[in-house]
Amino acid sequence: MADPPKRPALRKRYDDRQREVLDACARVFAERGYHGTSIDDLIAATGLARGGLYHYIGSKSEALFRILDDLMGPLLERATAAVEGPDAPPSAVGRLRALTRVWMRQVESHRDHVAVFEQERRTLEAEPVWERVRGDRRAFEVLLVRILEQGVRDGELAVADPQLAALALLGMVNHTALWFVPGGRLDADEVADGFVDLLLDGVRRG
Repeated sequence: MADPPKRPALRKRYDDRQREVLDACARVFAERGYHGTSIDDLIAATGLARGGLYHYIGSKSEALFRILDDLMGPLLERATAAVEGPDAPPSAVGRLRALTRVWMRQVESHRDHVAVFEQERRTLEAEPVWERVRGDRRAFEVLLVRILEQGVRDGELAVADPQLAALALLGMVNHTALWFVPGGRLDADEVADGFVDLLLDGVRRG
């Protein structure tokens, strides 16, 4: 991958085009799977010649890294700000809703990225190069579990197994990448709140 331009106007144009290229790669990876996607598939999806494609992504594996890093890095940053920043809700339930809303908004804007993340979990676990993405994922999961554990300690939540509850919520939200459609019956925040209500209240009567 070539070094990006130094001049601000040219750098912005390069960054915008690179984002379009990575989004197209994410779409193809989501449809075909990373290992089922060839460089020719990416050339067809982006409309670039081979040299132009490598100019923006470097290699197929580097494109996958950028796609997943661009998903997890900003998600962790926004989630941390939402639950630990100065405007974070004081209650565990409020922080859980805030985190899940941030998360669902990321799914809404990065559905292909989330689908790729779910499909390529084994690829993520296999090689040292993925350590930063794995670290962001672990930090996000720790943040979620900590909210649930604090709610239990404060007597606000009755969660028998916070780690299991966190895994359940992780599964629900990540799976929405397969069916959520922006502009549909529920928006991202409504889906997030519905998941939290389902987790906390369950579906059993009385």
